[in-house]
Amino acid sequence: MPTVNEGYVVDENGNRIGVILPMEDYQKLMEELEELESVRAYDAAKRSGDPAVPFDQAVREIEQDRR
Repeated sequence: MPTVNEGYVVDENGNRIGVILPMEDYQKLMEELEELESVRAYDAAKRSGDPAVPFDQAVREIEQDRR
């Protein structure tokens, strides 16, 4: 996990209710999240037991569904 330099937004009681991040840290976190989502999707696909589909075929099917 990347090191994050965060700041906090607090309410009138001093409770943390939000976070302020430098854009660079936010972008790094979003990249990490996207990678995690890809890993989870891969793991789910492997568990499903469905047969693998060649990449070119998958792209064709996706493009057909968009029409």
